[in-house]
Amino acid sequence: MAGELDNALWEFDKDKSVRVILLKGADKAFCVGIDVGEFPGKTALEYRDWIGHMGKSLATICKISKPVIAQVHGVAVAIGTGLVAASDLAIVSYDARFGLTAINVGLNCIGPAVPVVRSIGRKRTLELLLFGDTIEASRALEIGLVNKVVARDELDQKAREWAAMLAKKSPLAVQMAKKAFHTAQDIDYYKALEYMTDNLARLCTTEDAKEGINAFLEKREPQWKER
Repeated sequence: MAGELDNALWEFDKDKSVRVILLKGADKAFCVGIDVGEFPGKTALEYRDWIGHMGKSLATICKISKPVIAQVHGVAVAIGTGLVAASDLAIVSYDARFGLTAINVGLNCIGPAVPVVRSIGRKRTLELLLFGDTIEASRALEIGLVNKVVARDELDQKAREWAAMLAKKSPLAVQMAKKAFHTAQDIDYYKALEYMTDNLARLCTTEDAKEGINAFLEKREPQWKER
């Protein structure tokens, strides 16, 4: 499943008809983490490959150009919380639960903690990582792990509406913004500002930038050319 998820993300990213990716669970939960039934009997190298394979999508979500919205209901723990944090945006239902819970079985969630700390900060991440408690959707919203909380029976509709709103924006501007944002996270403050200036300057030369401004001035819907 981890491999299929990663492959699907790359396939959607290549598909020119796709502008936004919704990531959601199909059953009672969003993601309950790695199947510990597969845990025993591996060498250190085998564990490294196994763990790396499970967590590959945490990096892929940031690497691909299309924005990813996590649509979460039920349990989203361990790598499930990591997927939510790695996603560009997250809309969840009131029944959603989050946590870095592996500490409770003698392991830890240091992999998922990497995207989580970028969302909620050091102290809150360490609290989740070391105690292994789960938090409710309202708390996840309060600390910045998710963007919106809605009723369970409205989740699918609200997520699609949100995705549709994002899909109406210039795909080129959205994708350049996402790439620039994630790149700037890994460079120092002044270099990040310079990088962002260069990135915006390149966007200003595109046909979509000219079309967006003209459409605004002419009070009409823009017709994006993606170039």
